[in-house]
Amino acid sequence: MNLKTWRKSLNKVEQEMALKHFKLSEFDSDVKGSGKNMKRDFLKKLDKARDIAKIPFKITSGFRTPQHNERLRKQGYKASANSSHLKGCAADIYCKDSGARQKIVNGLIMAGFTRIGIADSFIHCDTDKDKNDAIWLY
Repeated sequence: MNLKTWRKSLNKVEQEMALKHFKLSEFDSDVKGSGKNMKRDFLKKLDKARDIAKIPFKITSGFRTPQHNERLRKQGYKASANSSHLKGCAADIYCKDSGARQKIVNGLIMAGFTRIGIADSFIHCDTDKDKNDAIWLY
């Protein structure tokens, strides 16, 4: 597939998703275009959370290939071997301060997220049906 054809297919997927605040490329891992592997229901819920929060969400990690996830683990990041990022139903959102953290977490909860991880510089959220509901700290 050439670049022009790939862009057209990506645009078609984005149109089908009808996201207000995000482009699929924001969820790419180390492989360009891998953001198209994100689950539609997750993206719609995240879009709703962004609407509620009324602040931009900068995605620092979206879809991950197994290779990318393993590299993160080897680099010392807390990337789980069964990470929800591998399934396309998780994202990490950059967080600069406690005010932004409050708005992001509130937006996620109001949008229906029941799995939220809170760190100093990011908020993790996922809709992994194989895992228990939880709010945790890194």
